[in-house]
Amino acid sequence: MLDGPLLARWLAAAFALTLLLAALRPSAAYFGLTGSEPLTILPLTLEPETASQAHYKACDRLKLERKQRRMCRRDPGVAETLVEAVSMSALECQYQFRFERWNCTLEGRYRASLLKRGFKETAFLYAISSAGLTHALAKACSAGRMERCTCDEAPDLENREAWQWGGCGDNLKYSSKFVKEFLGRRSSKDLRARVDFHNNLVGVKVIKAGVETTCKCHGVSGSCTVRTCWRQLAPFHEVGKRLKHKYETALKVGSTTNEAAGEAGAISPPRGRATGMGGDPLPRTPELVHLDDSPSFCLAGRFSPGTAGRRCHREKNCESICCGRGHNTQSRVVTRPCQCQVRWCCYVECRQCTQREEVYTCKG
Repeated sequence: MLDGPLLARWLAAAFALTLLLAALRPSAAYFGLTGSEPLTILPLTLEPETASQAHYKACDRLKLERKQRRMCRRDPGVAETLVEAVSMSALECQYQFRFERWNCTLEGRYRASLLKRGFKETAFLYAISSAGLTHALAKACSAGRMERCTCDEAPDLENREAWQWGGCGDNLKYSSKFVKEFLGRRSSKDLRARVDFHNNLVGVKVIKAGVETTCKCHGVSGSCTVRTCWRQLAPFHEVGKRLKHKYETALKVGSTTNEAAGEAGAISPPRGRATGMGGDPLPRTPELVHLDDSPSFCLAGRFSPGTAGRRCHREKNCESICCGRGHNTQSRVVTRPCQCQVRWCCYVECRQCTQREEVYTCKG
C-alpha cells in the first residue's frame, strides 16, 4: 500500500520537480514516480499511443502497489492528480517551514533517517500529504478532469442548478473516500503504523473543516429571489497554516513496544486522554501525534544537513536558525525585473532595476 513514508518521499522529489519545470518544456519529458528515485525524468515515447495506453503507462510509472495501481487505472485523471498533489504539498510544506531550522528539505540519507522515526516533522508530512491528495482530487472532480466523479452532490444544495450559473461544488465526499481507500490501513497491533494513519486522517479532517458554502443570487435587477449554492474547499495555503499550527501543538504519545521502529520505551500518555486500540496510549484527538522528540536540526547529523550556511532573516529568525552561532553578512548587487506592464497583445514588458541588498547566512 502507499503509506505515509512513500507519500513523504514524493514530497522530497517534488522540490526537484519545481526546479526542473522551469528548465524543461512540458512536452520534453514525463515526470514519473519510481521506487528508487520518487520523481525521475522519463523520456516520452516516440511511438503513437492511444489515450488508454498512455494512461496505463502513467499509472505503471508511479510504481504503486497492485490495489493502488488498479484504482489509478480506473480513471485517467488519477495519475496526473497524484503528481499535482505531491508538488502542491511539497511547496506548501517548504513555505510553512521557511523560517525554521528544519525547512522541509528531504534529501538522501536524511530523508530515510527522518521517516524511520516518529517526530513531529514526520507527523506533519503524513498530514500535508493526505491533505494535498484529498484537496487535489476534490478540485479535479469539480473541474471535470475525472471520469468517475463530478461536482459535489450534497442533498441540501442545488448543485445542478448552481453548475448552470457557473458554480460547481468541490467533491470532497468522493476524494476523502478515495484517499482513505488508497492509503489503506495497517495492522492495529503496530503503534507506529496507527500513529501514521491517525496523522493521515488529520490531514483529511482539516480539509473537511475548511469547506465553505458559496452562493450566487439570480433575479430581476440583481435581486436575490433565486439563490444557488455550492461547497468549495479553502485555499490549500489555509490548510497548510492550520496543519502548521497542529504541528506546533502536536501531542506526544508512546508505548512500551514499538514494532515499526523496533524500539522499546516507556512514555506516558498525556493526562486525561483516552487510550487507543489494544490499550496503547494513542489518544482520540483531532491533533497531530508523535512518538519521538525532534532533534535540534542545528548540526549536520542523521536527520538534516544542519543550518550552517543557511540563509536567514536578521529580524525574524537568524538567532533561532543559527542556534546561537551567529551569522555572516554579505552585501551584493542584484538586478530584478520591475515596473512591469501588460502590453496588448499579449506580453509583459518590464524594466530591469538594480539594487544593493544584504544577505545573512548562519556561521558554521
